[in-house]
Amino acid sequence: MFLSKTVARNIPKILHRSRGAASTAHRTLSAGVLENNVALSSFKTKTPISLQKAPLLKTPQLRRSKSTVVSNDNERDLYNVSQTFTGPTACESVPNFVSKLGISGPTTVYRNLTFQELFDHEKANKEGQVASAEYGETFTVDTGKFTGRSPQDKWIVKNVGSESDGNIDWGKVNQPASPEVFDELFDKAVAHFSSLEKVYVGDVLCGANPQSQKKIRFVHELAWQQHFVTNMFIRPETSEQLEGFDPDFTVINACSLVDDDWKRHNLNSDTAVVFNIEKKTAVIFGTWYGGENKKGIFSLMHYWLPLTSPAQMSMHCSANVGKDGDSALFFGLSGTGKTTLSADPNRALIGDDEHGWDEDGIYNFEGGCYAKTINLSESTEPDIYRAIKTDAMLENVAIKEQSDGKLVPDYFDASKTQNGRVSYPIFHIPGYHKPQTAGHPKDIIFLTCDAFGVLPPVSKLSSGQAMYHFLSGYTAKVAGTERGVTEPTATFSAGFGAAFLTLHPTVYADLLQEKLNKHGSSAYLVNTGWSGGAYGVGERMSIDVSRSCINAILDGSINKTEFRTDDVFGFSVPESLPNVDSNVLNPRNAWEDKDAYDATLQKLATMYSNNFEKFLGKSTVDYTEFGPKL
Repeated sequence: MFLSKTVARNIPKILHRSRGAASTAHRTLSAGVLENNVALSSFKTKTPISLQKAPLLKTPQLRRSKSTVVSNDNERDLYNVSQTFTGPTACESVPNFVSKLGISGPTTVYRNLTFQELFDHEKANKEGQVASAEYGETFTVDTGKFTGRSPQDKWIVKNVGSESDGNIDWGKVNQPASPEVFDELFDKAVAHFSSLEKVYVGDVLCGANPQSQKKIRFVHELAWQQHFVTNMFIRPETSEQLEGFDPDFTVINACSLVDDDWKRHNLNSDTAVVFNIEKKTAVIFGTWYGGENKKGIFSLMHYWLPLTSPAQMSMHCSANVGKDGDSALFFGLSGTGKTTLSADPNRALIGDDEHGWDEDGIYNFEGGCYAKTINLSESTEPDIYRAIKTDAMLENVAIKEQSDGKLVPDYFDASKTQNGRVSYPIFHIPGYHKPQTAGHPKDIIFLTCDAFGVLPPVSKLSSGQAMYHFLSGYTAKVAGTERGVTEPTATFSAGFGAAFLTLHPTVYADLLQEKLNKHGSSAYLVNTGWSGGAYGVGERMSIDVSRSCINAILDGSINKTEFRTDDVFGFSVPESLPNVDSNVLNPRNAWEDKDAYDATLQKLATMYSNNFEKFLGKSTVDYTEFGPKL
């Protein structure tokens, strides 16, 4: 147990020091979302301890099969392992809860509630609003001032001399915190939860591969937070999986508290998301944003998997699989089309964001999807739009009241944030790939939105070039996306997800190259950005053009065409493809001002080269020779 010997008698003092203005009445949520602590304790009971057991399920675990189309009509009801403990020993009834965390005060523990129970609790607790989405009533929450992750407030404990100390790539992404700071915050979080009358515990799984699957425990104050992790992580299928549950990692989400001692703790603000790898525990203070739960565990998978034997690849990508079992990976930063292009009516979705690659093939980390909703419509994103129904949860999405009194989501209103989100269980996607695993990928696609307008819509990469572009992780921001951005701005994010990499990026590049060479996967760079000129002059590639390029990759027809070698980047560019203008395939031809094109191409190539300098001497292979020639 991490709880200090004095914490029990000092609980009132600890809570007095640790609570900010938001904690007393949970005012970090907007008005009407969560009224006060009375709502939090609305389910208080003093009855003798009881346990509600769900019927056992016997769903077989499938591995590496061909595409499986499933009916999802009853999958909602199949998740039924709910347990509710009440009475003075309620916490002791949850395995490895009191003994490992020291939380013992609540007299009601809600563990792995069903979807319907979560919906009922959310409404009874007044934690948000119920929106009348087109395909069903959907609960919606407002997370206050934090509408995205807070990367400057994410910390990893530097346990000097430990395994993680020697492996973590310390720096701006992985900021070190001291063990003493963690222990103080841990004690405050435990004291806070011990003062509550009820608590929500979610015991879930991360990783569809049984050999590397991690047991994750979340401790939350609110039903919607358990709803979020229930949507996003793999849900236990049987009650037996909960018996003796011993988590590989626990997240105590004390988001209603702030760290008033942040200056003394040498942190950046009173918000803190702190991971202690050796103690297998994290604490969250000051932010209600749901994504902190999801992405924190994703960062840990980036730590655990490459260090296993044999090493496994952890990836920020979407994945799908064809009817013949041919799988594909789609890497890409926000705005590049990762979700859109991996949603294919002729292929089954494996997952939209986080995957692993082991000796048998690829597998999803998650049990759901977390999609942006800005400008969402059924015509542009039908799968996501139709997935917004009961059991999905909208986060920071504008809600409008109609004349009939119904509340409906407005995806075109970004006044709250451009990062409005929806989380939903993956079974909301028709025909998803139920095994959540597939064989080794035939094709690996790196997506970029080139706002400079000089990259071809599709290029074939050699193994070395694939590693160069993987480490570069290039896309571009355009004017209007952020304050102060008045022209295209290059963005480089190693592995197309540098914010989540706990080891040095070259560790993942070396591992990816090993996988490519061993399994013969082909790699491509697909530009979904501009053509005929840079942003403001040219036009954005149509979704039809991008889809045609993806189709040519996946059906193999791209290999039947002639290729030319790009003079600067050296990759292979197809001369022709079905349904794609040849002038678009050769971006220089699409520019009226050829001199401007040449200058812009050199400008982007220089940006690539300057960014790549930080990787010199860091890898077992010098990948600089696979970059642009200046």
